[in-house]
Amino acid sequence: MMTKFMTPGEGMSVSDAKADPVEGGEFSLNMVAKAGELPHGGKYKVIKPHSQIVFSWNSPFSVDDTLVTLNFSAKDGGTEVELNHVKFADEEARDNHEGGWTVILESLARALT
Repeated sequence: MMTKFMTPGEGMSVSDAKADPVEGGEFSLNMVAKAGELPHGGKYKVIKPHSQIVFSWNSPFSVDDTLVTLNFSAKDGGTEVELNHVKFADEEARDNHEGGWTVILESLARALT
């Protein structure tokens, strides 16, 4: 499923994805862009079914100890997803990740319909 939606930009794909979705479990995915392969990975820190997932995020463009928090809540017969990613090297990295996460969440919505 991760290969279907973890694509943060036009023309990108995910060639491989693995996940052990339990607290302490790890995930890895290999994004493929025009410039080449971009390995990503992390560890699940918190998993509260139907309400929250927190995981570390390691990529060629991230700094140590960056965390992503996903909060889920019921809304209008569906689920609202709030994503918060903290700790960036600079504003450009923050803005690039914001754009990437926006595309990923849009891709997730399409994959689930």
